[in-house]
Amino acid sequence: MDLYVALGLGRGASLGDIRRAYRRLARRYHPEVNPGNEEAEALFRRIVEAYETLSHPDKRRAYDSGASFAQAPPPPASDTPAFAFEGFDFSAHAQGAQASTFGDLFADVVRAAAAAATDQGRGADLHADVRVPFAMSITGGTVRFTVTRRGRCGGCQGEGRLPAPGVPCSACGGTGSVRTARGHMVFRKACTRCDGSGAANFSPCPACAGAGVAMRSDQIAVAVPAGVPDGERLRVPGEGNAGGRGAPPGDLYVIVHVDTDPRFRRDGDDLHIDVPLAIHEAAFGARIDVPSPAGPCRLRVPPGTQSGQQFRVRERGMPSPRTGRTGDLVATVRLVLPPLNDEQTRTLIRSLAGAYSDGVRAWQG
Repeated sequence: MDLYVALGLGRGASLGDIRRAYRRLARRYHPEVNPGNEEAEALFRRIVEAYETLSHPDKRRAYDSGASFAQAPPPPASDTPAFAFEGFDFSAHAQGAQASTFGDLFADVVRAAAAAATDQGRGADLHADVRVPFAMSITGGTVRFTVTRRGRCGGCQGEGRLPAPGVPCSACGGTGSVRTARGHMVFRKACTRCDGSGAANFSPCPACAGAGVAMRSDQIAVAVPAGVPDGERLRVPGEGNAGGRGAPPGDLYVIVHVDTDPRFRRDGDDLHIDVPLAIHEAAFGARIDVPSPAGPCRLRVPPGTQSGQQFRVRERGMPSPRTGRTGDLVATVRLVLPPLNDEQTRTLIRSLAGAYSDGVRAWQG
């Protein structure tokens, strides 16, 4: 029977037409849908043969040119299907949860494609918390701590296996392939243990039991940028768990916790500080030294300054790790009364009462 006729298509059919016809006819003539029907089984074999030939460009060209199936050039290694259909085996019948559906025929092929498209062997990411002094958050620095993680095995360099004399693979008996079944359908695929070579040229690494990784504790040095805020998350590429059998490692994410400082309060890139001020300094003005991350700075307090007034000193705050600019220092003055330890001081303070002839509370009439 002509292969195009087997699928009910013309010779100009597209690959999509071939796939849709194959799915439609396979569901109709599958042996499990037609148990004991030898005619349906023979037709299903022909449908599978037609699909395998016409869905592959090289095989289809060879068929269209009149060459036999055996004369068709082999497909490239990258296009070789993960499974080859071998026929049917009705000696056993799977039931219940073990019974296969038509979709199961492509389950392993889909999983293999998904594994190739994603980095499933990549090591897991790790997370850690570190605490740094306030001074280090201003200038930046390096913090060191110990991480327990899965590291690459030193015995096999992460490969999970060691070279061994070439002996037949025990998983496939030296054939390079293994047989699998989906329901009554039998398939053959390349052996995963020997990568289809049929020879076991390696043995599992005894140090890591073939995993390629082993648990160990390592000291990690993490660079803390200048101006890092509390709660900042730093990413350290490649310092997570090692990947299995040569796969890339994961990343390390570090949450930075900054110690508080008794003098400064941070608000974005600005720093706030409370500055004690004597009564005479507030009344007559003064020039006082105020601490800042870059060292003491001179603050001018004008005469008549009230408690709670704020003064901004430009670019004396925190450096920004994102913009590179430096915030401001915001100084809030707080009036401080002298200690009333003697009668002379108390008399002096009482004499000031006359200066508040209009009162000090705005809500009084």
